[in-house]
Amino acid sequence: MITALIKSPRKAADLIRAGGLIAFPTETVFGLGVDATNDEAVRKLFDAKGRPSSNPLIVHIADASRWSDAAATLTPSAEALLFEFAPGPLTVVLPKRTEVSTLVTAGLNTVGLRVPSHPIAAEILHVAGRPVAAPSANLSGRPSGTRWRSVLEDLDGRIDAIFQQDGHSLGVESTVVDCTGDVATVLRCGAVTTEQIQRVLPDAREIAGKSHCGAYEGVRSPGTMHPHYQPRAKVKLIDSPTSVEVAEGARVAYCGLLPIKKQDALVASAVFDTLDDYAAAFYEFLREADRHEATIIYVQYAPDHGIGHALRDRQLRAAGER
Repeated sequence: MITALIKSPRKAADLIRAGGLIAFPTETVFGLGVDATNDEAVRKLFDAKGRPSSNPLIVHIADASRWSDAAATLTPSAEALLFEFAPGPLTVVLPKRTEVSTLVTAGLNTVGLRVPSHPIAAEILHVAGRPVAAPSANLSGRPSGTRWRSVLEDLDGRIDAIFQQDGHSLGVESTVVDCTGDVATVLRCGAVTTEQIQRVLPDAREIAGKSHCGAYEGVRSPGTMHPHYQPRAKVKLIDSPTSVEVAEGARVAYCGLLPIKKQDALVASAVFDTLDDYAAAFYEFLREADRHEATIIYVQYAPDHGIGHALRDRQLRAAGER
C-alpha cells in the first residue's frame, strides 16, 4: 500500500466512504478515520495500528444533532455535556446503534461519541456523511501523533492517506464520560477537566475515585487498559530537573516546566513556559527523543490541576505505570 499525502477534505471523505484509512488532524491529536459501519475497513484499521481488538474506538460525527448516526438513544447527561462542550475534546458513551460495527465497540453494547472542533476534521465528517471511527493515528502503544510527519513515521505504507497539514493541537486526547448510568462517570481524563464537567453535572465522578483514570476490565473507553504513549526510550518521572543524572556515554533527554543546568549534556531537551504548552508538545517531544536515540527520558511531573491532570495520566502511561 502506498500512503498518499493529501490536502483535500473532500478527497479524504471520498476515501473514507470507499473503505479507506485516512489520518487527519483534530484539535486533540491526529485521528485515523474509517467508516464506522464498515466491518472490513474497521478490521484493516486494527491491523494497521497493531491495536488489540479489545480496545474500543471513538466514533466521530459532524454535529451533535447527528448523534443518532451512531447512538441508539441520547441520555439527559450526554445531552447536557454535548450542549456545553460540543464541538470539542469530549467523548460521551451511549448505547450503541446496531449499524455501528461491533468491531468498533469491542463487542460492547455502548459507543463513544465525539464531535471534533478542528475545521478540517469537521469538513471531512460533513462531506463523508457517516459516522467515522477514529483512534489516534499511530502504532498501538506509541506516543500519539500530533504532526503529520509523526503519523507518516508510524503508518507509512499501512494506511491509504495522511492529511498533510499541522495545526494547533491540545496534545491530549478527549475526555471520555460514560453517560449510560444514573451518574456520569469520567472513564478517561482528557482536555476537558473533571471540574468543568462537574459544573454541568455536579454528581459526575471519576472512575473508582482514582486521581488518575486507570486500567479497569470492561471499561467502555479506549486508552485505559493497554500500554499507551510509550517511546522506545525508558521514561523516568521526576519532580525536579535536579534529579536528572547524566552518566558517561548515556543518551539522556529531559522535558518539563523548569529549566535544567545540564542541558549541554543532553541529546534532546524542552522547557515549556506554560502547562498548556507542555501538554501540547509532550507526545512530539517523546518522539523527538527517540529520533535522537535517547536511552532515557527524564519527564518532570505535570502539576495535578487543569489539563495537567490528564497530562500526568499520559506521563504515567509513558513510563509504563498505572
